[in-house]
Amino acid sequence: MNHHSNICVRHGHVGRMLFAATLLLLCSCQRQEPIRLNGQAQGTYYTIIYYDAQQRNLQPQIDSLLLEFDRSASLWVDSSLLRRINAGLTDTLNSTLCALFKQSAYVHDLTSGAFDIRVGRLVQAWGFSFRQRQEPDSLELQHLLALCQQPYEVLYADRRIVKPEGLEFDFNAIAQGYSADLVGDYLAGLGINSYLVDIGGEVVAHGQKPDGQPWRVGIERPAADSLAIPEVELAIALHDASVVTSGNYRKYYVKEGVRYSHTISPTTGRPVQHSLLSVSVVTDASWYADALCTAFMVMGLDEAKHFFATHEPDLPAFFIYDDHGSLRTYTTPSFSKLIVK
Repeated sequence: MNHHSNICVRHGHVGRMLFAATLLLLCSCQRQEPIRLNGQAQGTYYTIIYYDAQQRNLQPQIDSLLLEFDRSASLWVDSSLLRRINAGLTDTLNSTLCALFKQSAYVHDLTSGAFDIRVGRLVQAWGFSFRQRQEPDSLELQHLLALCQQPYEVLYADRRIVKPEGLEFDFNAIAQGYSADLVGDYLAGLGINSYLVDIGGEVVAHGQKPDGQPWRVGIERPAADSLAIPEVELAIALHDASVVTSGNYRKYYVKEGVRYSHTISPTTGRPVQHSLLSVSVVTDASWYADALCTAFMVMGLDEAKHFFATHEPDLPAFFIYDDHGSLRTYTTPSFSKLIVK
């Protein structure tokens, strides 16, 4: 009897020790500090937050990953593969550009041409790229518009592209989203399941914080000018999703009282002029949200609504537009469910 009691006491003692150890582990996880990284890539900032049980500082590896991406797809790197392809110095693609061409073609067809990577020369002409502003006259504009509508062919099996001379591609409306996905995939491949990646406003959120709270992302209110301090319009909760916001209120210039937006219409060849100020889109992939935002900024609100009705009725999206000097919003039902106080 006493022997049996002693065994029970020892088992109880072990049980209490295991319980205490488990409780200590849980408390330790809840107190786990996030790792925050900040840097520059693609001519913009990046901010990355992640929780890692090994507390690894992955900034050198991530900087290397983003630098390699810039060497492929950036227009701001003189020797990038994209710049060499645009200049006709090579017709050979790597896996990154093959993926970007495939994704771009998909969104181009889905949006009936509102998203188009062939606008490279037009973007440059209006002064929103690495070249000096040309401000094309009507004759030059017709030439550039006809040029950017020329067909091209990507031979994916051979990793080659066949394009007419003078046609230049611009992946800026999809590249940052793609690179945010790349960083997210890299972290996930290391067993890091709780992270937030923000590259120039293209955000990927995965998992949740150790305390069980979701990642919260603020949506910026359109600013009066490019120098205004950012203000948050609202916040959303993200879990295993991406959000991208695109707007015309920071990248523009004014000449002789006319405001020129950085969003160029592939149809007219001119900067868009409508009441839509910004659009935010939530999808599973940041590259897709990035491309759709640009397409919607080209379409305008009314055409974007038609797109929802015919293609993506469940797409979470949030629009801010100018209604005779007052800011108004349009929110899709699925986006409303993400808003947090």
